[in-house]
Amino acid sequence: MGIETTFSNYIEELKAIMSGYLDPDKISNIMIRGTKIILIIIIAKIAIKVTNALIDKFIDSKDKFKIKIDDSRMSTAKGILKSIVRYTIYFVAFTPIMSELNIDVKGLIAAAGIGGLAIGFGAQNLVRDIISGFFILFEDQFAVGDYIEIEGRTGVVEEMALRITKIRDFSGDLHIIPNGSIDKVTNRCRGNMRAKVDMSIAYEENIERAIKVLNSASENIKKESSDIIEGPIVLGVTSFGESDVVITIIAKVKPMSQWAVERLMRKRFKEIFDKEGIEIPYPKRVIYKQTADNNI
Repeated sequence: MGIETTFSNYIEELKAIMSGYLDPDKISNIMIRGTKIILIIIIAKIAIKVTNALIDKFIDSKDKFKIKIDDSRMSTAKGILKSIVRYTIYFVAFTPIMSELNIDVKGLIAAAGIGGLAIGFGAQNLVRDIISGFFILFEDQFAVGDYIEIEGRTGVVEEMALRITKIRDFSGDLHIIPNGSIDKVTNRCRGNMRAKVDMSIAYEENIERAIKVLNSASENIKKESSDIIEGPIVLGVTSFGESDVVITIIAKVKPMSQWAVERLMRKRFKEIFDKEGIEIPYPKRVIYKQTADNNI
């Protein structure tokens, strides 16, 4: 009898709870609040897209407004502005959403004020990332499109936001690095770069003749490529290998063009070596075969 009574009580409590949740007024209120929250999120997303489009339009039409700033710096500023706008819109949308969830925003702000010290300790990395991002931008340490090295990772800066920097290496991997963790940056796009090529010739070849041929080819390469600022200059013999004599040629080139110039130099030097009959050595092995006669 006691078990039946307890079970009946549970059933009654369950009915009371279900009747509360199935109350049409409550269901209607929940649906209205949910719809408002969804609309606020949609409006925030639309506002971000529209603002980003306006920023893109303004940056892309900088020539029309006669704004003389480097394209790389403008691209960097574009990423920073978009980041600031995104965080601002999210913060503005946060307040009405909290109100719809019956969360006292004023009380939340007061609690944040009371616990500000604890929150400050928890968010110190975030603040450090943002401050470091501003210093990187204002000091012009690097910009979008620069080829840099950070913490052993090299790549081209694809995006610089308020808190993070994204660089993509030549294998296609995207590295996302917090600005606050950037202690040392190697920028390989500031100033002229060096293209270096080592050409090997056999020990039997005439070194002076090889250098003369390389000088002649270098003159033609300089006329062929507009990326070369100075050179190519044949430095002469720089090392001796097991089967080769190494001659080094260098050139001063525009940033990010060193690899293309090096490929061009190697191609033209190989072509003129083939034309002039200058041998580029390769490893050789001499094999002695022991015959039966030798064993006697």
